[in-house]
Amino acid sequence: MVINKILNNNAVITFDDKGKEIIIMGKGIAYGKRKGDFIEENKITKKFILSSMEYSNHLVDILSSIPTEYIELCHDIVQYAKQKLSIELDDSLYISLMDHITTSIERYNKGVILKNKLLWEIKHFYKNEYEIGLYGIDMIKKNYGLTMDEDEAGFIALHIVSAEVSNNIKDVYEITGFIQNITNIIKYYFNRDFNTDSYNYYRFITHLKFFGYRVFSKKSDKNDNINNNLLDIIKEEYKEPYLCSLKIKQFIEKKYYFYLNEDEILYLTIHIAKLISDE
Repeated sequence: MVINKILNNNAVITFDDKGKEIIIMGKGIAYGKRKGDFIEENKITKKFILSSMEYSNHLVDILSSIPTEYIELCHDIVQYAKQKLSIELDDSLYISLMDHITTSIERYNKGVILKNKLLWEIKHFYKNEYEIGLYGIDMIKKNYGLTMDEDEAGFIALHIVSAEVSNNIKDVYEITGFIQNITNIIKYYFNRDFNTDSYNYYRFITHLKFFGYRVFSKKSDKNDNINNNLLDIIKEEYKEPYLCSLKIKQFIEKKYYFYLNEDEILYLTIHIAKLISDE
């Protein structure tokens, strides 16, 4: 591959073997280079396929306008996130994170500090993502001597969650409220708090995170193909968790206009049963 356009020392535009325009990223990949030079493939760390004009223009604008060290910082945070979460994250995260961190550093340098109204929820519902946010502000402090508070770690966490479920930060705010509503129903139904450090709690919140996305996008990836005998067994063995699930079903259908089929009820019942089994 040869360089078609240099965006900065770490990013260039080229064409893949199918003739599609792509952005290649890598530390120092364009240093000392010019248009027409070959790309050193051992330096490539990320490729972006420019799939739409809007996406392409936005990415090119960001990579062309922000300091190179911010790009490297965001790349480090994304790589850490992938390693910690053990999942692939949508490429849109690079754009949203670069945009956000550039703006945040500018704000902090001007003394403008924003409070994160969802910080409590983020700490409790998105623990791993919040730890990634803490890693991010620690990297900012090490690289720029700028001390950011935990509110900023929460904002970074929301961008990570967005890349996990929907690529739309607005959805994440709605999903967070959804999780809060469902956990409150369970808490008041059983008149008890949860062990938020338990594995069962983590699994349940993960389930609600993706369930919430399906609710807000009006998508259901399950059909009513559950074995009736299995459902009867679950109803009998986990009577109270099942009745709690029916309350949740009623709430979701009334508030969010989303129909829960028996598969969803079954999964909710099992998760709730495990959740309340924690000491």
